[in-house]
Amino acid sequence: MASKLNLLFCFLFLLQQLHPSTAQSTVKAAYWFRDSYFPVSSIDSSLFTVLYCAFAQLDPQTFEVYIRPQDAKEFATFTSRVQLKNPSIKTLLSIGGGEPENKEAYPVMASDWNRRQAFIQSSIRLARANNFHGLDLDWEYPSNPTQMTQFGYLVDEWRMAVAEEARNTGRTPLLLTAAVFYSSNYYSAEYVVLALARSLDWINVMAYDFYGPGWSTVTGPPAALYNPWSQVSGDSGIRTWISSGFPANKIVLGFPFYGYRWTLSDPGNHGYLAPTTPDKTVDGAIAYRDIRQFIANNGATSVHNSAVVGDYCFSGKAWIGYDDNQSIVSKVRYIKGKGLRGYFAWHVGADDNMGLARTAWQTWERGSIHRKVGPENEEKSLGKEINKNMMMKWWNRVERSYLNV
Repeated sequence: MASKLNLLFCFLFLLQQLHPSTAQSTVKAAYWFRDSYFPVSSIDSSLFTVLYCAFAQLDPQTFEVYIRPQDAKEFATFTSRVQLKNPSIKTLLSIGGGEPENKEAYPVMASDWNRRQAFIQSSIRLARANNFHGLDLDWEYPSNPTQMTQFGYLVDEWRMAVAEEARNTGRTPLLLTAAVFYSSNYYSAEYVVLALARSLDWINVMAYDFYGPGWSTVTGPPAALYNPWSQVSGDSGIRTWISSGFPANKIVLGFPFYGYRWTLSDPGNHGYLAPTTPDKTVDGAIAYRDIRQFIANNGATSVHNSAVVGDYCFSGKAWIGYDDNQSIVSKVRYIKGKGLRGYFAWHVGADDNMGLARTAWQTWERGSIHRKVGPENEEKSLGKEINKNMMMKWWNRVERSYLNV
């Protein structure tokens, strides 16, 4: 058995060497979320190298991948429509998402070879039939060592099937990617890094949703790049992936085009870790375009914190944490400095007239942008907030939400 596994891994390694086109390509990506009702025609695809179409579904009975009937037309024309503004763009069909039903269906699918094959073969057929250049798996999340091992089997077998399909048809192999937890360690379970590294073209690291009113009783930066209070941050997560052996040039760092809104207990205490009262919304998610409108309509004070690399605004008892232009600039520079593959955003429909997407693209291409990007105030340290809220808990376990922000 061991010798057969060794032969399999050698074969997968050779397949990886025969796929050089993705090794040098920068990823500047965003997800388009069908349920956001943001028109595909409104996407400025010239600002991206990759666009994800989300989501295809997993049938929990047959374990085949399918597109909902109400999504079929939009998905079938997605590639041709975004190529009108950018003929070279790559499109991937994203499968899964954070819906509760997926937490049961994906472990069952991955636990059996026949079920995995049903998933794999149907996904390849679906991608080809709808003219996508690749496939993306958003399984949130394999939650124990057994599931992590089976996730490794799944991506290895997926890569083999993609290579075989390309060999049989003479077509370019489909790209394969996965959206993963911000850290290589999902609590007690470690991703099988070697399998992901050899079989995926890159991974999308979801470095956000660290704080939100649905799971945090205090305010905080939802997508902190750095964290002076704990190891929960984009930077600490990237470090775990690299230290575990995952190649930096196959890591794509994610940032949100949305934020979270809290209700302050005391409007005079409006920094990070400020106590809050329960919000009536499901999880307080708010699109970036609506955050900009909130600031304009309410004369809200906006603050950029360069120590955390995050932004917030407040007016009265309303407090919103998010990423504004300056945070995007800093994160893109971080990505380039770390030698990562690129960046992605969730999701393009929540942006404000493509403003954050344009900031990210300009920063990558030019090294800087030629206009003021920061909010009116800037904090360079967190001492005041730490002293005021020292006993507040920084972070609680969080699962990603797919609200229609």
